[in-house]
Amino acid sequence: MHASTSRRRFTAPLALASMAGVASMSSVASAQFGGGGGGGASTFVWIIVGIVVLVGFFVFIFLLQFLSLYVQALTSNASVGLLDMVGMKLRKVDIRTVVINRIRAVKSGMDIPTNALETHYLAGGRVSNVVSALIAARGARIELPWATATAIDLAGRDILEAVHTSVNPKVIDCPAPTSPRATIDAVAKNGIQLKAKARVTVRTNIARLVGGATEETIIARVGQGIVSTIGSAEDHKHVLENPDEISRTVMRSGLDAGTAYEILSIDIADIDVGENVGAKLQADQAQSNKQMAQAEAEKRRALAVAEEQEFKAQEQKNRALVVLAEAEVPKAMAEAFRSGNLGIMDYYRMKNVQADTSMRDSIAGEGKPPAGGNR
Repeated sequence: MHASTSRRRFTAPLALASMAGVASMSSVASAQFGGGGGGGASTFVWIIVGIVVLVGFFVFIFLLQFLSLYVQALTSNASVGLLDMVGMKLRKVDIRTVVINRIRAVKSGMDIPTNALETHYLAGGRVSNVVSALIAARGARIELPWATATAIDLAGRDILEAVHTSVNPKVIDCPAPTSPRATIDAVAKNGIQLKAKARVTVRTNIARLVGGATEETIIARVGQGIVSTIGSAEDHKHVLENPDEISRTVMRSGLDAGTAYEILSIDIADIDVGENVGAKLQADQAQSNKQMAQAEAEKRRALAVAEEQEFKAQEQKNRALVVLAEAEVPKAMAEAFRSGNLGIMDYYRMKNVQADTSMRDSIAGEGKPPAGGNR
């Protein structure tokens, strides 16, 4: 930027000087050939020559900004034509990015056309990132065509990081550090909870990078496999004794299918014993059963109380009927006296029987007077 600014500062005085020179040349020519018709023709010729020289000077100044990159590409056997640079300038392409990355590609043994680099730049791709990835892949003997690399880059994936992961596999923590849970919790068949942490070593599968699932899918599948393996164990002690069995079981599940990675290994980093979930569930079930039994007993007690109240009401009803029946006895006796069916001696004998009965009851300890004793 500073070089182009200083170049513009120097080119402005040069342009003025050239215009002054052309004007002086035309005036001298007109002075020398100032007479007659031949002098007018010569003046016109000199004016044309001056205009051509001036236009050529401005063209030279315009092309001078590309000269450095042109010479740099030419000396690197990665030549880029001046007209190509002019076209990129008009299409608002970063010429330095295209030229420098073409030089890098040629120096690495790849002849990537200028048009391909320009096309990827105009498509919104990261040209430097793609070229760096191609250079790294070539050094690692990984087959990565230009079309595949640009497609991955335009898909939003970091192709350079993918190549680095293919060369140097990375380790994924399971669960992820940003997860709300610090461990993967699972319960064995005997009810004991186990808390596990795993480390998954993966490398990028470039062929499945476009459209393949990301790290989150790998973490979820590995967690699912660990939970399933621990849950199928008869005893938690067996899992504690053989944690590598979890790794072997999960690896056989083919968890990397449809993902952008290839799982190299799954290692159990830590496994601890948690709560006795089975006992807790049994205690909760017993408490629930107790509450159900208490509710059922309370229901039966309420039914018994209601039935008792019904019996008491029935008793009161029957007593009322007895009282009503006893009230009819004097009426019946009076009617018997009137009709002559009962004599006075019969009445006193009945009273004596009642008195004897009352005496026997009092001797027996009942102490209850006869029903009609007061009458």
